[in-house]
Amino acid sequence: MAPTEISQLAAACKAKLDLVWGEVVSKAERGLLTDAVVDEELQAAIAESVNSNTKSYRYVLPTQVLAKAVDPTLDSRSLQVASGGKGAFDARSVCHGVLVPFDRENGSVLGGSSEPYVNNPLRKPAIRPEFGDKQRDRAGWDNLCRVLDAVENKQDPTFTEKVLLQVFIEVHRRLSETAVLYPVPKRISLDDCIRVINSFLAERSGGDRALAVTAALFQVIGQAFSLYYGIRRSNINAADASSGQAADIECLSETGEVALVVEVKDREITVGQIKDKLSNVRTRKIAEMLFIAQNGIAAGDEEEVRSLIRREFSSGQNVYIFTLVSFARSTLALLGERGRSRFLDAVGAQLDAYASDVRHRKAWAELLCSV
Repeated sequence: MAPTEISQLAAACKAKLDLVWGEVVSKAERGLLTDAVVDEELQAAIAESVNSNTKSYRYVLPTQVLAKAVDPTLDSRSLQVASGGKGAFDARSVCHGVLVPFDRENGSVLGGSSEPYVNNPLRKPAIRPEFGDKQRDRAGWDNLCRVLDAVENKQDPTFTEKVLLQVFIEVHRRLSETAVLYPVPKRISLDDCIRVINSFLAERSGGDRALAVTAALFQVIGQAFSLYYGIRRSNINAADASSGQAADIECLSETGEVALVVEVKDREITVGQIKDKLSNVRTRKIAEMLFIAQNGIAAGDEEEVRSLIRREFSSGQNVYIFTLVSFARSTLALLGERGRSRFLDAVGAQLDAYASDVRHRKAWAELLCSV
């Protein structure tokens, strides 16, 4: 394979990887990530390979199946173009040019190796059973053979695409389980704290980031001022009805009764959304309802919302609406330096406890590093 052909293959693999990884991340954020391969044995072999104790093996399926998906004439089992044979290609160059940078950009999820194909386990002509006799991790080698043999035996681009998607689903699962450390500063000014919040909320997350920040605020408020015993929040992908909650966040009294409910919107809030939520809250006989809307009340709805709040107050329902940042600024000023540090720590705890996508967890950690 000529150098120009290698570079063209690597470029095509990079473009394909961006598409596949984008699909996996998007589905994960919407709670729609499901296995692409139905064969349970093949699923297990893929998962075990991506999570192999032999670091080099973790790079094999992402590299080999990616190249096969881009060029179906390649033999996904081939490791060296010099080995000859139909479909032989330089897998090492693809891995070094495409998978190694991807690994680095994603927290070294595969192990942080700069040249995984140079290591002894992969100094073979191909991923085949006959080259596994001297492998220390023979079971791991057999898993790789099982997956790549399935791809080659099928010779079906649709099947290859499904295997490729399953490989990166497993990579995402591995990444999601990677621990993220949150370097919370001992002290932080109010302005710096608000800057961190604004930066964190600037990227869309389907409401996940806004909910984590709001839940952390109410958790720390409850502890600092003894306003309620604790909070209960829903997962971002769960509807309130399915979770059994009246709203995104419930603030509980010491006896477990709901004293206040909080609904969080990562955009503006409309009068229709307020009415829908109030109906459920009223049925549950909860008097205090607070809406946290990242962008405030929808344009054109302000007067109708104010009128609705007045009517609800007359009937015994207290409704409050704040933008997230204005509410945060007021409460964080009252909490002081120690309270603000506890809040920053609580956001990380919320992101971890509710399995937020690793992108959001890493973004929070990086923002804390900037303080």
